[in-house]
Amino acid sequence: MRVTGIGGLFFRCSDPDATAQWYHEHFGINPVPTEAGQEPWRQDAGPTVFAPFPNDADYFPSEKSWMINFRVDDLDEIVARLRGDGISVEVSPEDPTGKFARLYDPEGNPIELWQPAP
Repeated sequence: MRVTGIGGLFFRCSDPDATAQWYHEHFGINPVPTEAGQEPWRQDAGPTVFAPFPNDADYFPSEKSWMINFRVDDLDEIVARLRGDGISVEVSPEDPTGKFARLYDPEGNPIELWQPAP
């Protein structure tokens, strides 16, 4: 018996409806279904890193207890689209695992975008 994937990500925010809409608009993530026949967001199969960090890690802001990392197929394209929407995105130098970029949702939660190396 084993876990086969992540079934959801749950977090608190001051405006859940607006935050869900922001993720839908900028990343295509469907909001939680509220009626029969509505589809939840489905992710493509692929690598997922499960990485607990020490409390004093500086990889993401210390006042936040989580950060989501989304796999993307074209980092340059999504960064250009996000910037075109007025969203600040910081792109990191490419490393052996791929390309990375960092941004924050309207609630200040960190988001990392990752285009895995081929």
